[in-house]
Amino acid sequence: MKILQHKNGSAELIFSDDEIKALNKDKKLTMSAEVLKHFGNCLVKIVADWNENFTKEVKDLLTSNPEE
Repeated sequence: MKILQHKNGSAELIFSDDEIKALNKDKKLTMSAEVLKHFGNCLVKIVADWNENFTKEVKDLLTSNPEE
């Protein structure tokens, strides 16, 4: 899986043909500890880059906790 973030702040998760086959077959993503570590690192980088790419309006959005 490749995570591609665009300059407008949006992002795409791009899957290889083999990954798509595995998703269709297993209906889930299974990650080893090593893969999860790399995936988490990629997500942290995206989160760090988000404020660089978001518009002011998006930067100012607040998300409420649905459990509250």
